[in-house]
Amino acid sequence: MTRDDARRDLDRIPDVRDGLTRVERVVLYVLHETQKELGGRNVPTAMLYGRVVEHVDISVGELQRTLARLTGRGYG
Repeated sequence: MTRDDARRDLDRIPDVRDGLTRVERVVLYVLHETQKELGGRNVPTAMLYGRVVEHVDISVGELQRTLARLTGRGYG
């Protein structure tokens, strides 16, 4: 296992304090910051993905599953 693989795995382990993974935390932070930039408007998923991928290695599908988990809406 390479160092990058290990980091990728660690990014997906829930934190004991609140149960969020690093990936979920990054998605929420980037979403919040982008909403502020857009004056509270909805953030297009493509824009969110482009900004999230600057911080963590994530696929489009994983972002969609993460958003579904965080919003409580089903995926599919």
